[in-house]
Amino acid sequence: MIDRPGLADFLRRRRELLRPADVGLPAGVRRRTPGLRREEVAQLAGVSADHYSRLEQARGSAPSAAVVAAIARALRCDLDERDHLFHLAGLSAPPRRAGGHIRPGLIALASRLVDVPVCINSDLGEVLWRNALLAALVGERDLRAGRAGNVYWRWFTEPASRELAPEEDRPRLSAAHVSDLRSTYSRRAGDRDITELVHDLLERSAEFRELWERHEVAVRRSDVKTFVHPEVGPIRLHCEALLTSDEDVTLLAYFPLEGTDAAEKLELLRVIGTQDFQTTS
Repeated sequence: MIDRPGLADFLRRRRELLRPADVGLPAGVRRRTPGLRREEVAQLAGVSADHYSRLEQARGSAPSAAVVAAIARALRCDLDERDHLFHLAGLSAPPRRAGGHIRPGLIALASRLVDVPVCINSDLGEVLWRNALLAALVGERDLRAGRAGNVYWRWFTEPASRELAPEEDRPRLSAAHVSDLRSTYSRRAGDRDITELVHDLLERSAEFRELWERHEVAVRRSDVKTFVHPEVGPIRLHCEALLTSDEDVTLLAYFPLEGTDAAEKLELLRVIGTQDFQTTS
């Protein structure tokens, strides 16, 4: 059963411990109370401000597991605090080795990489966090909830998601996606979330089925990728994957490829941001 008073108190206390700088937000005008505002936590978690406010007021509908996980990330909870938050919400905590949780220290490290695009993904292809420069590079689509925000699902079920990659690179990227997912499928050995994702992709995509039947397995630790941006054109980047096997999340950092104009184009994206060229899919 959900412990509404306990949940409300825990959320409020965690929020009051954080400062805007801790989560990459500007300090802004003078604050009447310590910590973040409710609206800021809701924005960081990707939930409605009304829903979050009701949780802190011990009322409203019970939060889903996905909402609790998102709030735990927004409040920079460590694993023990995350599990306690799930308990207060009347839910079973995700396994320690998965579940989309990111250590606060990893987010703090990634937040300091402001001059290169950076994201943190789960081993299921879920984009859990990304910095402003990656948002400028790929748009906001990466943080959609559920399957709509899954890298593998989008690639094989939404043709528009491939527009960021040159056409000649797409077969190679498709094969790399499948071999990468194969490694997760083997390592997770029948876990429900990976089994359902693969099953649904097999049903939805003939291309995925063909590649899956090759039985190729490989974890991508680095790659060279070209992003076709609608405003600044193609950007050649070297992607380095920093694996965290204990929690099954990966930090991806995209560095300018030497001998190209990628550095200048990334600097341009830092200046102009995302305001004028959001893409849809």
